[in-house]
Amino acid sequence: MSKFFNGLIIGIIIGAAGYWYVQTKARQHPEAEQRAENSAAQAHASASDAASHFSDAFKAKLDALDLRTDQIKDELARTGKIVRRKAQDLGAEVADATADARTEAAIKAAYAVDPNLSVWKISVSATQGHVTLSGTVSNSDDIGRAVALALNVDGVRDVTSTLQVKPGT
Repeated sequence: MSKFFNGLIIGIIIGAAGYWYVQTKARQHPEAEQRAENSAAQAHASASDAASHFSDAFKAKLDALDLRTDQIKDELARTGKIVRRKAQDLGAEVADATADARTEAAIKAAYAVDPNLSVWKISVSATQGHVTLSGTVSNSDDIGRAVALALNVDGVRDVTSTLQVKPGT
């Protein structure tokens, strides 16, 4: 899933750069402008389709990880934090510090493209695949989104969230 997500991000960046380039050239050639508009429409349709599939997969992941709003509120009330583990084998421990930095960067990148999460208001810490999230979010659903996105990153073994809900953040 993370490879798909990374590919989607790279595709969007390349598409935007290509669109800019074509737009600058289209001013010189009207027929090129029409081709660019057709290409942009096709890219939009492809991106919309990919986003729809990603959304469906993401909702299924939230359900599988018990990250529904009522469960999050209940667990926060009881323990003050959210902990979820991947169901697969934990595997070998990550030994070097660069892996932790890559993990943190990948999680922050996922938050940066999510319109509901603020990369500036969520702190991410990773140690040998154990990720801790802290900070504030707008609602309980965003806690689930943040945990699910973090669990989706390669090398993450488990996620502990102490995210606090502060409406209007």
